[in-house]
Amino acid sequence: MERRALLKLIATATGTAMFAGNALAYENLRPVPLSATLFTGEDVLLFNEMAEVIIPQTDTPGAKAANVGQTMAVLVTDCYTPLLQKTFKEGVATINTLCQSKYNKAFLQLDMQQREALFNELDVEAKDANLANRVWQGVETGKPSQWEPGTDEPTPHYFTLLKQLTLYCFFTSQVGATKVLRYISIPGKYDGNVPYKKGDKAWAT
Repeated sequence: MERRALLKLIATATGTAMFAGNALAYENLRPVPLSATLFTGEDVLLFNEMAEVIIPQTDTPGAKAANVGQTMAVLVTDCYTPLLQKTFKEGVATINTLCQSKYNKAFLQLDMQQREALFNELDVEAKDANLANRVWQGVETGKPSQWEPGTDEPTPHYFTLLKQLTLYCFFTSQVGATKVLRYISIPGKYDGNVPYKKGDKAWAT
């Protein structure tokens, strides 16, 4: 999938452009150890479980199989401003609080049906909140200092950040690119007449 197509997909799915423009430079870098991030192994486990609700395993691998939680930890640490980091971290805590109030359980103790119901509610809430707060442009048109501490700019809803990170990390992962999208390694021979039939997977590039 071309980067432009991925960003369009994220914008369509979340109602806002992608937050964290610096993520676009991370595709070919060496792995970053978890110890260099703001998060722990338990956090990564939780991120993977949350992401699996957004991209579940079906006949193709889901978000957990791509270990998107590890990449999310790196991107939030290195590509989010301090204010967006705070929004994301507090948002994850809020999700657990909501689970306790609605189901008297932590998120990891919920069954898939309960997780899906909660995330469907948060998805609607996030889109409404972003629209009401006029948060839709993302980093593509936002000033670099837009979400730094001390500004009065409204931040995107925390669920928007979680959903965007899930989509971005999954479709730029090896699993997402080779097991879900169609993939041909480059360099290779040029073929300008590749057969296509309706319903074929998108291409990973």
